[in-house]
Amino acid sequence: MTGSSNMSYGNGALCHRCHEGFGANEEIVNSNGEVWHTQCFVCAQCFQPFPEGVFYEFEGRKYCEHDFHVLFAPCCGKCREFIVGRVIKAMNNSWHPDCFLCEICTAPLADEGFVKNAGRALCRECNAKEKAKGMGKYVCHKCHAIIDTGHIKFRGEAYHPYHFNCSSCGQELNADAREKSGELYCLRCHDKMGIPICGACRRPIEERVVHALGKAWHVEHFVCAKCERPFFGTRHYEKKGLAYCETHYHQLLFGNICFVCNNVVTGDVFSAFNKSWCVGHFACSICDRKMSHKTKFFEFDLKPVCRVCHEKFPGELKKRLKKYHEEVSKRQIMSNS
Repeated sequence: MTGSSNMSYGNGALCHRCHEGFGANEEIVNSNGEVWHTQCFVCAQCFQPFPEGVFYEFEGRKYCEHDFHVLFAPCCGKCREFIVGRVIKAMNNSWHPDCFLCEICTAPLADEGFVKNAGRALCRECNAKEKAKGMGKYVCHKCHAIIDTGHIKFRGEAYHPYHFNCSSCGQELNADAREKSGELYCLRCHDKMGIPICGACRRPIEERVVHALGKAWHVEHFVCAKCERPFFGTRHYEKKGLAYCETHYHQLLFGNICFVCNNVVTGDVFSAFNKSWCVGHFACSICDRKMSHKTKFFEFDLKPVCRVCHEKFPGELKKRLKKYHEEVSKRQIMSNS
């Protein structure tokens, strides 16, 4: 970028552009020892005067700022503005130094260097994390190396355990370390602090705790002994040192749960195919027609099917079902003999 000055010049000098002389009192432009008529001192591209006399020179030709940018200045790959001054060449593009950032954490890369990862420019730390993620591993937040074996979580970040010592006894930590109140402790010191241990997973309970059956439990680990569904604060029933949900506690006491309504059968019970039904709920599994003890029915997929629906089955299917039931009957007879 160069400036120019206006002045009067004596006879004998020639304009650098048109090679004509100057009048005795004509105003001329002097730029780096070259003289010009004012009307000749213009942009080589748009032929307009230079705003405030400021121009850019390239290969002996002078350009206004706009045309110089359009013709020669690179365009930033992020902001799409022309770059004047330092240019970062990377990723098959040009960048302002302040625009060349890590695509994950936005850390500046112009002076720190970068790593190309899946078509992205990343800082070394983010690249290590992405690489570890693909391997199913963590990256240490302190040394930025991949953690090949056990890690510890401290304030939400993963670390190699050997970067820390127990806040109580001072020994180097391993993957069994525990965090409490913003401090790290070895497992031995941590367990001495009176933190409850889950009766299911045998690990410390550092958040909400459930006390039942004489033990402490993680909320998600206190489950029905039959269906293994967590209680999540709902009522549970205890029997012989085990916890049950209401449905399976009643099944334990009374024996029969209706296959349809999932409630304890309080009156007459209809049993078939190792299942139980309330009498009013025993129906064809296809047409839902109610059936009684006197109704003839057939088994299909361990469910009852009425005679009418069974007759509608394809002949080949009925033959296979008949053969299957005959084989089952023979096995039962042989096992009882």
